[in-house]
Amino acid sequence: MRVIVAKDYDEMSRKAADLVISLMQEKPQLKFGLATGSTPEGLYKNLIKANKEGEINFKYASSVNLDEYVGIDKQNDQSYQYFMNDRLFDHVDIDKSKTHLPFAPEADEKYAKEYDELLDNFGPRDIQVLGIGPNGHVAFNEPDEKLNQRTSIIKLTDETIKANSRFFDSEDEVPKYAVSMGMGDAFNAKTLVVMASGKNKHDAVKRLLEEDTIYPQFPASFLKLHPNVYLFVDEEAYNG
Repeated sequence: MRVIVAKDYDEMSRKAADLVISLMQEKPQLKFGLATGSTPEGLYKNLIKANKEGEINFKYASSVNLDEYVGIDKQNDQSYQYFMNDRLFDHVDIDKSKTHLPFAPEADEKYAKEYDELLDNFGPRDIQVLGIGPNGHVAFNEPDEKLNQRTSIIKLTDETIKANSRFFDSEDEVPKYAVSMGMGDAFNAKTLVVMASGKNKHDAVKRLLEEDTIYPQFPASFLKLHPNVYLFVDEEAYNG
């Protein structure tokens, strides 16, 4: 695992973007695994800028996303589909028919199996963007006695629901389930670009870097098993 420490969020985002840009320049038909949330927004802004300046193009790129809320309309401004359009896809020259997010109108595992089929056809990604939750969760794979390998419908923890409530009018409006790639699928990429910023991520980063144990109660610990991980952190996440 290569650890890149930046002074702040903006520098961390630029450094992560520099890596992604260099890989895109080597291989224009790059297969992306993308993530939502506040952490990768700076990365996406830098990629948009590089695209508009002609440094990179997305014409031959394709993507899959980690997760989505269950039962949320794609047009809802809190859906991850809306997020990806608003933060990246609407601003670059990507063919949206080559972008994919899981979709589950209800908490039924058949929708997870449908996404597994899509992932199998898509194949391994060149880059997978990942964040780390304060409790070490990866995508919606929360700490537990066991973790899923493939896509599944996951009941969100009270902690995650509370954390996500800041994006909704009330906690009651936060979806209680999500459809999420499992750990095996999330790590099915040649390069993992992992990002963590802010003091609230310090404990998770510290555990990841200092503990030798790999266990499902701390899903991020499984990053140690991947051969090509870049961990981008700002000073607050690194030093606390």
